[in-house]
Amino acid sequence: MGSKIEYVDSSQMYATNYVRNAKAVGVLWGIFTVCYAIIVAVAFITPEWIGDTTTSENPARFGLWSSCYFGNGVSTAVEDCQGKLEDLSNIPSVAIRVAAIFGSVSVCIAIIIVVMLLFFFLFQSTTVYHICGWLHVLSAGCLIASIVVFPMGWDSPHIQKTCGPEAKSYSLGDCNFRWAYLLAIIASVDALILSALAFILATRHIKLQPEPLYASTLRKGELNGGYLGDSSASMAGSRKSLNLQPVMLMPQPMMDQDRFSEFSNRTGRSHKGAMYRPEYASSSIHNFQL
Repeated sequence: MGSKIEYVDSSQMYATNYVRNAKAVGVLWGIFTVCYAIIVAVAFITPEWIGDTTTSENPARFGLWSSCYFGNGVSTAVEDCQGKLEDLSNIPSVAIRVAAIFGSVSVCIAIIIVVMLLFFFLFQSTTVYHICGWLHVLSAGCLIASIVVFPMGWDSPHIQKTCGPEAKSYSLGDCNFRWAYLLAIIASVDALILSALAFILATRHIKLQPEPLYASTLRKGELNGGYLGDSSASMAGSRKSLNLQPVMLMPQPMMDQDRFSEFSNRTGRSHKGAMYRPEYASSSIHNFQL
């Protein structure tokens, strides 16, 4: 049996590879979206935004809505954590209270985005990507607002008790940053990157193109319709794919002295002609490719 050769359109291969890669990137986007929700939730809950140093007289650590004190510098003292999420009045500063509200909104939006990942099974992916992209922008904006507003409350007496009288807005005094504050900054950058990636995946979605039909692209008059079959159609498609040029047969110009017909039998007299040449005895037609 002869081998069957299939010709695949390059645009079809490009579209298939792009859709496959887009799905892989979409899976990674969903994984990092879940990671973002976990990171922003941990940064919001943990009271590790700022804290004491070795020079602080009253060791303590502070978060968006909770503060933990260690007594009067005694290492064996039990840590006393104050503040409740449902009661914002326990937060020592108005600025920190506003930062806590922005942080809670950012966490809620991140959880909504994780829930919306299930909508990929119900709606078009482009619509879900657009919605999640805007939600990521909103969550990142709230988290950035929380990061910027939080230092405005460092002049609170509760914080100055640990960080010293030099502590004021955007000045920590004897305290320093803790890992939760840096984690919130990383989470805000992560949210902006995820939003940009969501918009790219939504706007550059390509559908698979239909299979090309080579038989329908043949020019009219190229093949006889009465003898068109599978083999002849495949030969025509092969010739078009190989880009073969047509060949025209042209007769060799004859001399004026030799006027014998091309299809007549040569006689003894013709062999005795003065202008007879042996190379014309076989055939006077040669192939020339244009």
